[in-house]
Amino acid sequence: MYRPLAVRSGMLQSDWETIPEITCSGQLGALIALDRMGSRLHFSRDEEVYAQGDSDGAWYKVISGVVRISKLRADGRRHIASFAFGGDAFGLESAGERAFSAEAIGEVTLMRYPWAVTKRLTEENPAVARYLCEMAQKSLAAVQNRLILLGRMTAQERVASFLLELFERDDADHIDVAMSRCDIGDYLGLTTETVCRILSDLKRRGIIAVRTHAIDLTDRPSLEAIGEDRENKEVRARGFAAASKTELARTGTPALPQPL
Repeated sequence: MYRPLAVRSGMLQSDWETIPEITCSGQLGALIALDRMGSRLHFSRDEEVYAQGDSDGAWYKVISGVVRISKLRADGRRHIASFAFGGDAFGLESAGERAFSAEAIGEVTLMRYPWAVTKRLTEENPAVARYLCEMAQKSLAAVQNRLILLGRMTAQERVASFLLELFERDDADHIDVAMSRCDIGDYLGLTTETVCRILSDLKRRGIIAVRTHAIDLTDRPSLEAIGEDRENKEVRARGFAAASKTELARTGTPALPQPL
């Protein structure tokens, strides 16, 4: 089971006293307030944070490491809904049983915040309410992006888009990949074999360099062309269709298409 850490915060009490009061009125103030009522926990590889069907009455924020949020289907297949990285919040659903389980990928440190205390804090501190709203909006945006990824992209485009998301998250051309090929496949709706084949193909074409638990980006334009080109073309095509319809209604002549 998880191991609570002796230190609940990386800052000392004297550090809090040096922060200007005007700064604490914003998001930093919300983080300070939450930190004071949260518990810092450590989980080992594949250790369960909470199980599907649990009602532990808390939400979490990742300090370090990666957490997979998954659901076991009735037929035994696993569906990974998301990965939570450093700074991400998860378990924000506050009512009823957990629809998903959460497990540590490698060594993970989390902050655990009880919902009962959080709700009281949101009533007393508007900055906390705004912060939680921002976290919820971020999670919703990630869900919407993933629906596009699963519904409109080929297998190669899904893998390329996923890699681009990881590179952009770290703002670097090197990433440490904590999740397994099986995890990536269950997240992207692909088999492990398909993920391995696509990664090998990208490596063969000199777009990425694959090492143990790490990937280097060697040709960003080519990876972006695979992961983003179709989406950009569809957006431009929809824009042209709308413009053509408007021009036809105005002049009786359709607009001329622009080259893609």
